[in-house]
Amino acid sequence: MKPIQLISPVDGSVYAERMPLTLDAATAAVARARSAQKAWAARPLAERIALVKAGVARLNEMKDVVVPELAWQMGRPTRFGGEYGGVNARTEYMAEIAAETLAPKMVEDSDKFRRFLAREALGVVFIVAPWNYPYLTTINTLVPALIAGNTVVLKAASQTLLVGERLAEAFHAAGVPADVFQNVVLDHATTEALIKARAFDFVNFTGSVGGGAAIERAAAGTFTPLGLELGGKDPGYVRADANLDAAVDTLMDGAMFNAGQCCCGIERIYVHESLYDAFVEKSVAWVKSLKLGNPFEADSTLGPMANKRFAAVVRDQIAEAVAAGAIPLIDPAHFPADDGGAYLAPQILVNVNHSMRVMMEESFGPVVGIMKVKDDAEAIALMNDSPYGLTASIWTEDYDSAAAIGAQIETGTIFMNRADYLDPALCWTGCKDTGRGNSLSYLGFLSVTRPKSYHLKKV
Repeated sequence: MKPIQLISPVDGSVYAERMPLTLDAATAAVARARSAQKAWAARPLAERIALVKAGVARLNEMKDVVVPELAWQMGRPTRFGGEYGGVNARTEYMAEIAAETLAPKMVEDSDKFRRFLAREALGVVFIVAPWNYPYLTTINTLVPALIAGNTVVLKAASQTLLVGERLAEAFHAAGVPADVFQNVVLDHATTEALIKARAFDFVNFTGSVGGGAAIERAAAGTFTPLGLELGGKDPGYVRADANLDAAVDTLMDGAMFNAGQCCCGIERIYVHESLYDAFVEKSVAWVKSLKLGNPFEADSTLGPMANKRFAAVVRDQIAEAVAAGAIPLIDPAHFPADDGGAYLAPQILVNVNHSMRVMMEESFGPVVGIMKVKDDAEAIALMNDSPYGLTASIWTEDYDSAAAIGAQIETGTIFMNRADYLDPALCWTGCKDTGRGNSLSYLGFLSVTRPKSYHLKKV
């Protein structure tokens, strides 16, 4: 068994190294989680909520360690302060709605019958977290799972190995028992073996389509419920009545923030012909204002991609598109930190079409293609011409138009005049190759619990 190495994108060094658990050791860890689950679920809901919130509070106290550590692991500039805003907001909201969402729903309570629907914890929840927003994506499932009475086993991505350790450290320090929330280091073979053995009662995976397919194959025949968020090619549509400056600012930020490594980042944009030229001109100026550099430098707004392999995929997509006629609008020389490796200059492409990979396959990097459209119908057809369906961003001043267009788009979330954002009160979900399942909102609690019906009769 080989150690799992975390290669820092900042300088290419081995930042961390951990030995994965053997199958026997991993099986024993899951067994401890299962043994601890009933007692954890038996604690009062208010106590579980308090402990989970205390765990997140402890994580906040570790900010001076977590933020630079995250930069070393996946390259996000430290100026952005980690992921604490979303972590705190999502925790607060899920804690706030827990009592009402998990409360039994009474159908009848009379002198003859008591009939009600209850929610019951699934048991052991397995979270396979990604590297791009490792704290946020973990919190999405970890918080409702623990609050609802499940125990949790977390496998962090190899690119962000230390995230799981920090979360476990914070939650254990706050009083969450060690067996109730465990961080484990696993290789792919052991992960698949555990799922095949029906070790878990729910598996939440965020990652690639190929990874999601592997999870589904491993779970085949076990009837283990799965939550799969597998990627996207999220579009933006700028209508003729859009606020141009606001659209440029938000859509370019959605395309470039975190070096384009956002699950719901903007990867393709369709602009009404009346605004197209101005939108492109302003977008180029916006992107040129970015500063690509070492994530620890105060003026860096764009850090390296998490791994030079990921940057190579984006470079290949850009080169293929240009060879097929696309026009790049950003001179890489404007970003001298581009080293041909993990540090990648951002790019805007025009004269693109849907025969190009850069417009059809997930890029997950700082590149976006922009196309001109004549009307809503053309924009809708292009937005739906994708194997993915996570979010879509519509720019208009009319609620009704946004809703009507949104109703025709095959996606999980419709934004109007927003992009690349998660509202914890709304369900995070997708369709097509983006996967299946729900997190956040009250539906996030339904994903980590099962219904149980009580039909009680007096005689």
